[in-house]
Amino acid sequence: MTVELHGYRYSVYNRIALLALAEKNVDYTRVEVDPFQEHVPEEYRAMNPFLRVPTLIHDDFILYETSAITRYIDEGFSGTPLQPDGSHERARMSQIISVIDCYGYWPMVRQVAAHRVFGPCLGEPIDEEEVQRGMQASTRVLDAIERLFIGPKFLVGERLSLCDLHLAPMLAYYAMTTEGLAALSVRRCLSRWWDYMREHPSVVATDPGLP
Repeated sequence: MTVELHGYRYSVYNRIALLALAEKNVDYTRVEVDPFQEHVPEEYRAMNPFLRVPTLIHDDFILYETSAITRYIDEGFSGTPLQPDGSHERARMSQIISVIDCYGYWPMVRQVAAHRVFGPCLGEPIDEEEVQRGMQASTRVLDAIERLFIGPKFLVGERLSLCDLHLAPMLAYYAMTTEGLAALSVRRCLSRWWDYMREHPSVVATDPGLP
């Protein structure tokens, strides 16, 4: 049995898949693919027509789209389940993942973190208006997740689930910014959750650092 994860080191979605692999103790090989480069390898184009990351290969089975990958990892490998048992909790997990994907990723990562964290690392100018637009949109997302929080420890209960793994990489970048950390700190449930998650072993082990 061979498992390969093709993805970009700094991608939050690549890290989500890495977190799932780590939580299930799956042995894998990581293959670096930068979807932002001008010429993406033809081998990757053949696997993923949308040129997004990550893509998982398990023997001869090829799978892209992060939510599909993490559910496959959870259901296909032994270890503690990463999805709740109850129907309400499982639905809430899926809802939170959808909120993060549809409304959280762009403002938290591409608007706030990209301009405050990655821009300075790469010597690029900061677009302050873009940061402010990102903060306005992201605080609405944080409010929504704060209201959906079941807890007491994780987002949907006592046990870590896929929505915790989905949110953690995005908040990791977002909380590197002064504005993001301040927005997080005034939301009691999420602030407490992040204090725990940032020290969680799989989160520490998958930290990609900065360029």
